[in-house]
This record gives sequence, structure tokens and C-alpha cells, in this order.
Amino acid sequence: MATTAQSIRQYPGPPLFSFGFRPFFLFSAVWAAIAVPIWVASMTLGDGTVGGMDGRLWHIHEMLFGYLAGVIAGFLLTAVPNWTGRLPVTGLKLTGLFALWVAGRAAGFLPAPMAVPAAVIDSAFLVVFAAVIWREVLAAKNRRNLPVCLMVSVLAAANIAFHLRDQIPLFGPGGERAAVAVITGLIALIGGRVTPSFTQNWTRAQGIAGGPTAFNRFDAGVLALTAVALVSWVAAPWSSLTGGVMVLAGLANLARLARWRGWLARREALVWILHLGYAWLGLGLILLGLAALVPDAVPFTAGVHALTTGAMGVETLAMMTRATRGHTGRPRVADRSTTAVYLLILAAAVVRVSAPFLTEWTVALLAISATLWALAFAGFVAAYGPMLWRRPL
Repeated sequence: MATTAQSIRQYPGPPLFSFGFRPFFLFSAVWAAIAVPIWVASMTLGDGTVGGMDGRLWHIHEMLFGYLAGVIAGFLLTAVPNWTGRLPVTGLKLTGLFALWVAGRAAGFLPAPMAVPAAVIDSAFLVVFAAVIWREVLAAKNRRNLPVCLMVSVLAAANIAFHLRDQIPLFGPGGERAAVAVITGLIALIGGRVTPSFTQNWTRAQGIAGGPTAFNRFDAGVLALTAVALVSWVAAPWSSLTGGVMVLAGLANLARLARWRGWLARREALVWILHLGYAWLGLGLILLGLAALVPDAVPFTAGVHALTTGAMGVETLAMMTRATRGHTGRPRVADRSTTAVYLLILAAAVVRVSAPFLTEWTVALLAISATLWALAFAGFVAAYGPMLWRRPL
């Protein structure tokens, strides 16, 4: 049987559909760069709606179930073959899956009378993608990654719940929180694997002793605590008990991060960006916990955007840049354009999380954050687009 690398080299079709990360990373980044300006324009130049949906809801949906779902698909379609030893999804199958994702983005512009078909079209991608991941993991009897399959399935269910908000009002915000919780959980789980691993690889290559602490019971305990905190937050976000558990989980994740000794890799942006992305996860959990405990002092939206713009925005760009360089035959070293992209997304996160605290400047800060976000992803497309649509070196 051909190896994954041999399968890719032998693929005769367009390079863009030779591996899952290529179309999904590229066009998810394109979508991230234009979707936020579309939302801002709907508020400032339009009537506050996009297609048949309130602009704010459209923005939430397209970030969670559009951009982030696309990046998750690109990552897992690339990682699962390595986990399972099975050949990757390529060619027509990959093209069909990608077409479902594109159709979902287009469906968001359909008018209100077509809300039901729009919801069906949009929901199809994550349902089919979850089935693909389940098939690959089960076929390989790769039990270690069954939690990933479950989390993707919950994300698909959360998207369906989002679309049922008019019929069952609780489903709307519940679906949003479930999606944020699932993606946060994926970062804690997978980010907790790759960040210390990549840091260890870099420090060893540089001859630096005393790298990250290996995974042990402490890490397992932090993951369990994080799962409990996130489930509690989905079910009862304003409960003081939830708030306490969220703060504790955030502190535990920051302690976990410290054990990975990211400062040792401060000379390599491709590594330290992973640590900063994980730091946003810990901070986001703490802020959401404090929003439940002291809501007058800590705005809910600050915690949400510490997780979304911060942890998710930073970590996805970190993984997209690293995976693209590695899988296209380029050295895993950040060049100036990559470092610039990192600085832009970090600045976007800082400004967005600060905005609700600085009420007199909130609108201006939102505009600045949106601009920085769009520039970060446009920068990724400009620097990494040619790597993604051309054959590997």
C-alpha cells in the first residue's frame, strides 16, 4: 500500500485538492478576511442584516461554523491519516467536501423566506465531515482519537441548533456556547499535544536542555477539569459555581502552559506563537468565569473574544502556517511575513478583548480590531496562497 506521502506525490489532479489542508486553509483564510468587513459594513452602511439573518448572528455563525469549521476540517483531514495510517481524502471526494463548505457560505446570503433550505445546505457540511472522520478513525481502530470524532459531531449538532433558534429559542445561544466550548476543548486537547511536542523538537535541535514537561497525570487532570468547566458553562453560563470552575480551569491551563517552557523557544516565532495562543485559552476561561462571578466588572463578551479572536484566531493561524510550510516541503521557520501575520492577529485579539472595558472607545476599537483581523488573514493568503495552490517543493 502506498504511504501518505507517496499518495500525494502520485495524485494527478490539481495540487489544491491533493490534501485537505490546501483548499480549507486557503479559502477559510480568504473567508475570515472578508467576512468580518462584510459584518462591519452591514452595521455601518446597511440595515444591520446579511442575507436573511441579523448581522450579528451572521457574524457569529460564519466565524464559528464557517471559518473555524473550515480550518478544523483542513487540520483533521491532514492529521487523521497520520493518526490512523490510512490514506488521505483527496481528489473528487475532497472536492465534494469542500464544495459543501462553500455552499454553506453562499447559503448565508439567501433571503429570509429561504431560511429553511439555507439551514439545510449549511448544516450538510459538518454532518458529512463528522461522518468522514468517524469512518477513518473507526476503520483504523484508533480509539485514542474517538474524543475528536465526538467533538466534531457535537459541533455539527451545535450548528443545527443554531438554525433552530426561531423554533426553540434556547437552542440559539446554547448552540453558540456549545460551538465555542467544543473548539476550545479541541485546542486544549490537540494544542496540548502539539505545542510541547514542537517545542521539544525545536529545543533539542538547538541543543537547549530542559524542554517541556512530558504529558502526565497533571495534564490529564487539567483536561478533565477543562471539560467539566466547559460543559458547565454551556449549561449554566451565569452560575457562580460555573464561574468558579471556569476560573480554576483557566488557572490550571496557564500552569500547564508554564510547564511547556515556551520562553526557551522565544527565538522562533513558529513555536512561540503556539504558546501565546494557548495563553489566550487560559485567559479566556478566567474572564468568562469572572463574568459570571463579577458581571459588573468583567463583560461577558471580553471572555468570549479572548477565546475566539484570541485562542482560536491565534492558534488556527499558528497551525495553518506551520502545517503549510511542513507539508509543502519548506523549512519550519517563520519568515518576516509570517511573523507579521502573527503580530497582527495578536494585536487584533488584544484590541478586541479590551474594547468592552473601554466603553468610550468601544466602537473605534471594534473597527480597529476588525481591520487588524482582516489584515492578518489577508497577509496569510498573500504569503501562503502560492504554497497552497502549487505543488510541493
